[in-house]
Amino acid sequence: MNKTYTAIAIIFTFMIYVIVNLCKDKEAIQKTNDELLGKIEQLNQNIAKNNQIIADNEQSKRELENQSIERQEQINEQLKNNDCANQFVPVSVSNSLYNRAKSLRYSANPIKSTR
Repeated sequence: MNKTYTAIAIIFTFMIYVIVNLCKDKEAIQKTNDELLGKIEQLNQNIAKNNQIIADNEQSKRELENQSIERQEQINEQLKNNDCANQFVPVSVSNSLYNRAKSLRYSANPIKSTR
């Protein structure tokens, strides 16, 4: 009978030890989980901020494109009745203007400029 009580006491002590370790593990897991959730929230905030920056940049790009179109239309309108518009432009000048416009176009579109 004494051996039975001893065995029960050992089993009970072992069960308490296992339960205490499980509780500590659960707390550690919960702490890690909370840290990861905090990092996920930070990443979500960064994504939202970056998406807003992208949207703002796209809007600015559209506005600049519209301004460019308006200015080109104004220039075209002014050149319609101008005798200089029908005169020959030296190749060096036209090449320079073309290359400048091309570089501006590529610098405004980073996807094309990296290719």
